[in-house]
Amino acid sequence: MTTIKGPAIFLAQFMGDQPPFNSLDSICQWAASLGFKAVQIPTWESRLIDLKKAAESKTYADELKGKINSYGLEISELSTHLQGQLVAVHPAYDTLFDAFAPDAVKGDSKARTEWAIQTVKYAAKASQNLGLNAHATFSGSLLWHTFHPWPQRPEGLVEEGFKELAKRWTPILNYFDECGVDVCYEIHPGEDLFDGITYEMFLEKVNNHPRACLLYDPSHFVLQQLDYIQYIDFYHQRIKAFHVKDAEFNATGKQGTFGGYQSWANRAGRYRSPGDGQVDFKTIFSKLTQYDYKGWAVMEWECCIKHPEDGAREGAAFIANHIIRVTDKAFDDFAGTAPNEKLNRSILGLD
Repeated sequence: MTTIKGPAIFLAQFMGDQPPFNSLDSICQWAASLGFKAVQIPTWESRLIDLKKAAESKTYADELKGKINSYGLEISELSTHLQGQLVAVHPAYDTLFDAFAPDAVKGDSKARTEWAIQTVKYAAKASQNLGLNAHATFSGSLLWHTFHPWPQRPEGLVEEGFKELAKRWTPILNYFDECGVDVCYEIHPGEDLFDGITYEMFLEKVNNHPRACLLYDPSHFVLQQLDYIQYIDFYHQRIKAFHVKDAEFNATGKQGTFGGYQSWANRAGRYRSPGDGQVDFKTIFSKLTQYDYKGWAVMEWECCIKHPEDGAREGAAFIANHIIRVTDKAFDDFAGTAPNEKLNRSILGLD
């Protein structure tokens, strides 16, 4: 078993126009002051990283890594959640998801897809240059608008959707394999990979690609009412990244999992700061440690109630207190006996 690394923090929700959240140096200094040991970098944030340059210049990557190290931090993973989303977008969502794309490709779905694929590939090479072995992303979606079968889905629609998704991702997965980096899909509502079954459907279409791995975030499973503990038992071999994000689900006589189009604060299912929701993190950390998870525990803050700075401060301590330092001895060693084949055979009644 391995002691989980952490605490780390995903910087996406903390970047802003005011210090210390407006530059790499100041936000690293802030994160380190709270006790974080690593940062997960959103690669669409140009104040944190020039992704293309990190892919093309080992010197730049070394300098970036060195700067972050100077604050006593490491890089846990790079993230292309927004760019990965754009690898596959149904036309119904074109206008909304164009917000994630540069102006040069907005309004041109083909060009936007090509840009997204190339950008995610940049992240593979940049990860390699930075010495990282896992990468966080979304899968995108061609089928989400059909998740509730009304009207009925035509026969073969789902299969065709996953076939196309796999067609787009297989060359990316192959390139990540060349770079020695795992693609960790965050299983998330709005993506075609939103639960265990959909992940398995995708995995089958990419021929069980060894780099098609998982980012485990239990909060999304609370909102779906999925057994997030058993999920680890099923998929622990593929879990290579971990978001520590809490959630709660409180159904009423007026709303349930679909949320009634309400704001986050007024939904039955909503995200909370670590420790404020219903997720059983004690069991999660025990399970991941038992299964020898070797990655980082990364706090992702998405709470509709608590101030983010309070969530970050509390989150660092929350993760640190949940990390289990693995034992190097058995608890009953004191009562053990030296190896003795003759004794063992005697106990078994064989001599």
